[in-house]
Amino acid sequence: MAMAVPRRARLLWAHWRAERRTLGQGLVALTLSTVAGFVAGLTLAHITGTLERLPGLIVLIPAAVGMKGTIFGAIGARLGTANAAGLLEPHLRRGGILRRNVSVAVLTTFGSSLWLAVLARIASAAFGEPSISVLELATISVVGGAIGSLLILFITLAISLQSHRRGWDLDSVATPMVTALGDMTTLPSLFLATFLLRDETVSAVAAAICLLVAAGAIVRAYATPDRVVRRIVVEMTGTIVATPVLDILAGSFLRAREPQLLAVPAVLSLVPPFVSQAGALGGIFASRITSKLQIGVITPRGMPEAPAVLDASLVVGLSAFTYTLIGILAWALAGLTGLAGTPPLGRLLAGTLLAGGLLTPVTLVASYYLAVLTYRFGLDPDNQSVPIITSVMDLAGVAAVLFAMSVSGVLPHG
Repeated sequence: MAMAVPRRARLLWAHWRAERRTLGQGLVALTLSTVAGFVAGLTLAHITGTLERLPGLIVLIPAAVGMKGTIFGAIGARLGTANAAGLLEPHLRRGGILRRNVSVAVLTTFGSSLWLAVLARIASAAFGEPSISVLELATISVVGGAIGSLLILFITLAISLQSHRRGWDLDSVATPMVTALGDMTTLPSLFLATFLLRDETVSAVAAAICLLVAAGAIVRAYATPDRVVRRIVVEMTGTIVATPVLDILAGSFLRAREPQLLAVPAVLSLVPPFVSQAGALGGIFASRITSKLQIGVITPRGMPEAPAVLDASLVVGLSAFTYTLIGILAWALAGLTGLAGTPPLGRLLAGTLLAGGLLTPVTLVASYYLAVLTYRFGLDPDNQSVPIITSVMDLAGVAAVLFAMSVSGVLPHG
């Protein structure tokens, strides 16, 4: 037994050395995506007036952000698998992998945005909280979702093409970048969409157009002549319908602690990058497991095999780095942008690391078994595991942050 530990340590060190290029790419991608995620965080922290003026919006926000992770995280995973298998081709011709994923992104964005608005209104009513109308929520969700999706689609394609040309590990690069950049574009896009509600006539016309476009996209998604696109949409339907419930619950948690969060907006600013990176880390692990399952490196066993355990160790290292960076950046950016009530660095960092420490085991277990279960049931794990894990991390991440910040004394009791 005494000799087994050094042997395992040497094996772990050899794996880290062999994967140093992947680690380097992952660290760069996570750093850039964390910084990008704070665009969303600071936007949220600085639109407190809009959140108060439009009750129910804070419930919609995590679901809208999470849906970008669901749709584009799955696209990144599919492209990562195609790249690992040598099937990714850098063109948008009909029938190509990139073209089909663009179609999936467009069709699922509009239909899911309408569904999120309905869920947000139902959740507010269920918890007895005031809310703007479902049509107003639909306008914000569909218009904001469309603007954000257009931007992140171009970014996703650019990252995929660059990864293909430069030989980057797409599983480690695309997932964190796509997830965080989705957050970065979605929140400002939702805020821009709220301006349509300032005039009753404009609001009514916009709502009617949004309903027609969303309904048309739903019909087109299931009637498309491309069988591959139709199969992806069908496989993702359950995920798109069910996983936003977790994000809506995350939004309800935030709504319940809204007065305390508004008193310490620095915490509000770190919620988007924290949950985004939790989803990204889970997505990295799930994508790597998925790729290994698809090409036969590992088998879908209940007990993880050595390659899966070694990949988990990489994610633990990346998690420690990422959550430390989030805590430091949250404190620094709060001071630079003049957020009131910012706690000392030590306390904020301790709360962030506590939340990250609670979340990392959940990330690893959920990511591995989601990939394995979907593979065992004959589903494409790229269409299921990454989308589900991002939503699971949204809910678990919000709960971890609220708990850790309360325990560490960052958030006032209430």
